[in-house]
Amino acid sequence: MATKEECRSALDKLAENLAGANGDLRSAAALDRSVSCRITDLDITFFGRLTDGRIEDVTAVPGPPAERAEIRLTMSGDDLVALVDGELHFARAWGSGRVKLEAGFRDLLRLRKLL
Repeated sequence: MATKEECRSALDKLAENLAGANGDLRSAAALDRSVSCRITDLDITFFGRLTDGRIEDVTAVPGPPAERAEIRLTMSGDDLVALVDGELHFARAWGSGRVKLEAGFRDLLRLRKLL
């Protein structure tokens, strides 16, 4: 089972990947939205802001977040680490229910380029 620190490190790596993206990927990530990533097996939620292709001001809170983010991910810690390391394909994980993504319809259309 991935630790809180490993999950935080994976989110930092994801933030670096988004910041370094080019072309269509960069434009897809160039949103200004609140983001949460609920880690079910650790019962924590990382909460931050996606701004201009960067994830900023990430904090961890126990349990579910106090407020609902505009883009919400839910998964296990191991799945987060595997996704960021490229060992787990997002579309397959999402289709099988291992990863849950919730967002507004327009945001989903933009985010599909990242998948």
